[in-house]
Amino acid sequence: MPPIIVILAIWAAGLGASAQYAKLAVGFDALAEVYTGAGAALGFAVSLLSLLGLVFGLSGGRLVGRIGPKRALVGGLVLGAAMSAIQALLPPLPIFLGARTIEGLSHLVLVVAAPTLIAEIASPHLRPAAMTLWSTFFSVAFAALAWIGPDLIAAHGLAGLLWAHAAYAIGMALILMVMLPKPARMTHPEIAPGPARGPLRQHLDLYRDPYLSAPGWGWIFYTFTFVSILTLLPQLSPDPPGWLPAILPLAAIASSLSLGVALLSRFSAVTVSIAGFALSALATFGILASGGAAWAVIVLFLCLGLVQAAGFAAVPELNAAPEDRAMANGAIAQTGNLGNLTGTPVLLALLSLGGAKPAILALTACYVAGFAAHVIHARRRAHSRQDASASRAT
Repeated sequence: MPPIIVILAIWAAGLGASAQYAKLAVGFDALAEVYTGAGAALGFAVSLLSLLGLVFGLSGGRLVGRIGPKRALVGGLVLGAAMSAIQALLPPLPIFLGARTIEGLSHLVLVVAAPTLIAEIASPHLRPAAMTLWSTFFSVAFAALAWIGPDLIAAHGLAGLLWAHAAYAIGMALILMVMLPKPARMTHPEIAPGPARGPLRQHLDLYRDPYLSAPGWGWIFYTFTFVSILTLLPQLSPDPPGWLPAILPLAAIASSLSLGVALLSRFSAVTVSIAGFALSALATFGILASGGAAWAVIVLFLCLGLVQAAGFAAVPELNAAPEDRAMANGAIAQTGNLGNLTGTPVLLALLSLGGAKPAILALTACYVAGFAAHVIHARRRAHSRQDASASRAT
């Protein structure tokens, strides 16, 4: 089967992973009507999905290597469908939140296994575009659900949207079960568990490595803001037009697949990430100056599209071995889940305490931090290469 067809199928499975967030971001108001009186705790209905990914993100690459990417993808989709079905029953809030937490395991294996497989399947020439395509999975699912979600909720309630997600996940599981060949298992000799290296040491080793961890260090600041902005848009941009929630992810997609791909063909993914964060920080001042005008928020998402395009492309660029790519994708999963877990509650708290201005300034700080993280790790890699060259010379 042509590699591009397999890549598109894996990407389509990624839409189901993104929809695990998007279904409740789009249905947040309907969720509040079901669970009245939940208050700020309702923000965790969106972000609790990240809990298992946050705790076990480092183990994601190892898990995928142990059970195989095909099993990970199919099993993750089946588990996600089961948890979405439980949520569709609209059980008491603690059970609903528990199902969201378990759904995080599904999300974890999907977002680790899928980009690792895509990087393996794509040729070196195709890889930047393929990884950029993968990076759009979040935006595409959000745009699609922002477009069809409100009508689906109006016709069938929040439960209808959740059942639709369960059906999509099962359908993709069946397709991938047939389409994906049995892959070779990967090993992780550099970060393998051992009696002398506990979880804390493993995390320290991973996040001190400027090659394995750099994409993850940038990704946390992207994910902290992306879902939270879409979820809390009416409070950040007063009286936003009805089309804005659907346009914002599309703006990020358009930027990623056009300017992002063009820039990645000429510059490194790290350079594009740095530029994207710098432009995003500047765009937040436009939101402040305009009072949250729709055009200013669109400009921000156009800039975020560059960060999105370069984020996953940096993994194979910085790491040649499949096992290293899996671990780097595990770091992205862990830091991304930390951003998703904290973003909506933190911005909701800032909005409650001080309104839109402190929340928007928090976005600015995130993008400056993302810029700084990539610059620091780029310098560390440069020093590492210089030290290696000096060592060989002697």
